[in-house]
Amino acid sequence: MDPITAHRNRGLHVAVGVTIAVVAAIVAFAWSPWSTRWPAFAMLVVLALAYGAFGWRGYDVRRAAAGFLPLLVLSALVLPAVVPSAAFIQCVLFPVAWSQVERVRTAVALSLAIGVAAAVGLRVASGPSALGSTLLIEGISVAGACALGLWITRIARLSDDRRRLIEELRTAQDSLAEAHRAAGVTSERERLARELHDTVAQDLAGIVMLTERARGDLAAEHLDRLGERLAVLEDSARLALEGSRTLVAAGAAGIVSDGLAAALHRLGERFTRETSITVVVDAVDEPLGRDAQVVLLRSAQEALANVRSHARATSARVTLRSTADRAQMTVADDGVGFNTSVPSAGHGLRGLHERLALADGTCTVTSEPGRGTVLEVTLPVAPTGADSAPTAALATAGVRR
Repeated sequence: MDPITAHRNRGLHVAVGVTIAVVAAIVAFAWSPWSTRWPAFAMLVVLALAYGAFGWRGYDVRRAAAGFLPLLVLSALVLPAVVPSAAFIQCVLFPVAWSQVERVRTAVALSLAIGVAAAVGLRVASGPSALGSTLLIEGISVAGACALGLWITRIARLSDDRRRLIEELRTAQDSLAEAHRAAGVTSERERLARELHDTVAQDLAGIVMLTERARGDLAAEHLDRLGERLAVLEDSARLALEGSRTLVAAGAAGIVSDGLAAALHRLGERFTRETSITVVVDAVDEPLGRDAQVVLLRSAQEALANVRSHARATSARVTLRSTADRAQMTVADDGVGFNTSVPSAGHGLRGLHERLALADGTCTVTSEPGRGTVLEVTLPVAPTGADSAPTAALATAGVRR
């Protein structure tokens, strides 16, 4: 029997011990010779020893079927037959019987057997004159025992069902917590991957392109351009190192105390130096929250990276405007354009939409072959100072076509 059931039956154990002691006292002070009372004492001793050995465990069907259940019926027969007042033992025989079996039908049958045995014992002790009263008393006893047993059994089953449901709920909560933890780990990995793509990967792509141009100048013996190429290459490497350190520190790379507008101007200047594509930035500092600045800067970085990789443009323009509740940034180029109705193989547009969805923003791409591309990002903004710590999750996607 499990600890919970043992604790729940502790009252029954006490009742059995007290009842056996009371019945022993009744037998001891009964008005009958000792020679007729010793079977009752022997029956009480056997009953107490049997209950102490294994009857207290309950629901032990194999041991109970082997001897304990018949012992209950025998006790109900022997004790009243020796001392009629000892029929009091039925007070515990009925609940003990119900605690020994799991099936209700078996418990009812066992209660009926105990009642019949007690009636037979009383008739042996009292004779046929008390048959009517004996049958009435035992009928009421059996009916009451069955009614009480059914009620308690229902309560016990409801309690067991409730305990099982609680255990299942705890298991489900643990599984849900584990699922949330796994989802958090996956989300963080995706965030870091997109952040690395938006910053370090683009910086390294620029460094690779500058290195290829420097190698070309060296092969063509254009030594006058080589110094400038190396200077731009060094600046790009320093910026990439700074961005990596900022990323490791979980900050918002590229946005410092001088704000988003200054970061966009630096981005445009650096892009022009690296690619020779003229970038005009039209942006002034606006009262934007930190998260909004991160999203807009990442969008601009990826839009310009797209211009470098695909547009074959000669110029681009970055425009930033904001109102009291929304910010709008436009990145336009004069490149070859593309057909927006054809699904792209890259992850940029999808990532940009995911990022903006987290910030309740929108992204619109307008382009036609031969007429350039316009990327427009609209974002609701929070007042300055209303941000939490920098949330890189709002800045973890780019635009690639």
